[in-house]
Amino acid sequence: MKAYSLNEINEVLNGIIVGSTLKKIKAAEQLEKAEEWQISFIGNKKYERLWENSKACVAIVNQNISILPGKDRAFIKVDNVDLAMSQLLTFFAPKMPVFDLAIHPMASVDDTATIGKGTKIGAGCYIGKNVIIGENVLLYSNVTILDDAVIGNNSVLWSGAVVRERCQIGEDCILHPNAVIGADGFGFCPSPEKGLVKIPQIGNVIIGNQVEIGANSCVDRGKFSATIIGDGCKIDNLVQIGHNCVLGKYCIMAGNSGLAGSVTLGNFVVIGGSASIKDHVTIGDGAVVGAGSGVTGDVEAGKTVLGYPAAEAKSTLRQWAALKQLVKNYNTKLQ
Repeated sequence: MKAYSLNEINEVLNGIIVGSTLKKIKAAEQLEKAEEWQISFIGNKKYERLWENSKACVAIVNQNISILPGKDRAFIKVDNVDLAMSQLLTFFAPKMPVFDLAIHPMASVDDTATIGKGTKIGAGCYIGKNVIIGENVLLYSNVTILDDAVIGNNSVLWSGAVVRERCQIGEDCILHPNAVIGADGFGFCPSPEKGLVKIPQIGNVIIGNQVEIGANSCVDRGKFSATIIGDGCKIDNLVQIGHNCVLGKYCIMAGNSGLAGSVTLGNFVVIGGSASIKDHVTIGDGAVVGAGSGVTGDVEAGKTVLGYPAAEAKSTLRQWAALKQLVKNYNTKLQ
């Protein structure tokens, strides 16, 4: 395990050092668990109280910290602790699993597929007809890419990921285990003779650059055209995105949230965990949907909504407070 000095760490972060220590730093850890050879983080003033009992020799802190590091300890002050933490964790990150062979002999790659320079394909992968895979792509074991699909440069597909026919993945994307891109949209029509008749889903999925799709998440193909995920979107585990949805750039969807068909998200939209969005709803740029909310109508740009059905967050919180007080008063009368 390689160790780094305080100054070497700060060369990565470009912060302001307060205090000093000669201890070598080998890893990062949260305050309560850190050992004296580890660096930690204080991103909020309410966590300053944990520093005294922490063993960490160095902490990355915001500019407004009100405590001193103490003897043989140091702070690195930065403008954004979360951003600095992401830089540092990248710095300490262990290497990804290594491929001994460019294309494993147990992979099935169709002769018509185009494989870019530096791409690695693991055991059990299936690459269909006319697939185009860019340069420096990593396909871990048992990835499936069906006919006419396209995978952009530098993307990583973890074990079990499936990219269905004609779907397109951009550059620098990550698909985590068992993510499914391009499954059929959920479309059925009642029929007196047959009960439910399946409506063919003949579109595809187009995913932009620098998109991350979490484990066991599904992005359904469009009924007619494409389901679109814009550049930089980050999709958590166990997320459902229905057919013909269109996500703008840099949207975030937390775990267990879902979009019904033909939902449109603007840029920088945040969908909280377990939130549900009704079909054909439009959510404007920068809007936030609180965890567990149910959105049944359009949301204006920049608004934060909460509850079921979702309403403006402040209004919902006032309703909850009033209901809580009402129950309290009722219980008091019964006593």
